Amino acid sequence: MAQNKESRVLFVSESVTLAHFARPFELSNQLSNNDFDIHFACDLTYQKFLHDSKHTTHTIHSISPSKFKQSLNKGSPLYDYATLKSYVEDDLDLIHTIKPDLIVGDFRISLAVSARLAKIPYATISNAYWSPYAPRHYPAPCLPLTRYLGLAAGSFLFKLAAPLAFKVHALAMRRLHDHFGLPKFPLDLRRVYTEADYTLYADIPSLFPLDKLPENHFFIGPILWSPPIPEPNWWHSLPTDRPIIYVSMGSSGSERALETILNTFAKEKVTVIATVAGSAFSNTNLSNIFTAEYLDGNAAAKRADLVICNGGSLTCQQAFFNGKPVLGIASNMDQFLNMAGVSRVNAGLMLRSDDLSETKLLNSYQTIMKKTAIAHNLDALKIEVVHQLDQHKFVTFVSSLLTN
Repeated sequence: MAQNKESRVLFVSESVTLAHFARPFELSNQLSNNDFDIHFACDLTYQKFLHDSKHTTHTIHSISPSKFKQSLNKGSPLYDYATLKSYVEDDLDLIHTIKPDLIVGDFRISLAVSARLAKIPYATISNAYWSPYAPRHYPAPCLPLTRYLGLAAGSFLFKLAAPLAFKVHALAMRRLHDHFGLPKFPLDLRRVYTEADYTLYADIPSLFPLDKLPENHFFIGPILWSPPIPEPNWWHSLPTDRPIIYVSMGSSGSERALETILNTFAKEKVTVIATVAGSAFSNTNLSNIFTAEYLDGNAAAKRADLVICNGGSLTCQQAFFNGKPVLGIASNMDQFLNMAGVSRVNAGLMLRSDDLSETKLLNSYQTIMKKTAIAHNLDALKIEVVHQLDQHKFVTFVSSLLTN
């Protein structure tokens, strides 16, 4: 299928977590620079990973990961109207400079307005559990309510408050649509996260079955990306006489949870390999703990017997691609929803980061390692992930859309 060499694709990352950078960057790399003129825009935060990119790169401002994480922890709206309005202005400057034929964004929610104002087709990368077509089930994340009132009382109050709170989280987007004269935006947080001309679900379909999707909503399958970094000096000298646990709490995980995990398993007959980017953790005097700022997540999951993470989709998909179980230590709603799918297909277990203890960690570890049903389910998941990757659905989508 021949493409127009002049077809220009703009990828925009909302650089508030590494995952929201990784997904569009990996998809951009799946397109051929010989067939498309590819442009990639992100905040300075993650531009260190763009040094060897063959794409034309651009800088676009995102709120800081720390501000984003702080809002998540409080349960506050992630963006106010003033921020989104400034985002639209930045988006339009970039769009008018590049003049793309297609825009692909990841959590850059302002593009739902910007792309329409510029009359450019827009595809958003999202997760199926945020789909307006997914079942409505929202567990209480780790919030001040659950931390101070306890899980039972906090969960009860969250259930009562959630419908109104989700509307409040959509108010800034409605005001943005009103300001620019676009159709009135529904007060639906799911629409905030998935609104686009094309909604691309970067998930394993069996974890999040969706019924009666419209033609412009579809699964593109899991996205596997790891930072292009050298192996740490300890990589080839790890002990081979004990289980290996790969720990990656990601850029939105709990630092306290990371410390609890590493201190717990430092006392066990296991080897732990861990990413500690942004954490103050020091592994001095812990002989079985091996740390690095970043690791190749696919390679680490391949070596491990268990993956412990914050429950985010990116690390879970790396684990399942390599047939490994996941213990997700969830804190925000996104992680709870992702782990609900993982738990439903019995591919791992979930713990709350605000209720984490050494006993619960060790009990969950032993349960996962002993459960033969989990191993059987992981075999099926691995086959599904490989099949999804082999279909190259994103490349097919872009090629079909931009073919002469």
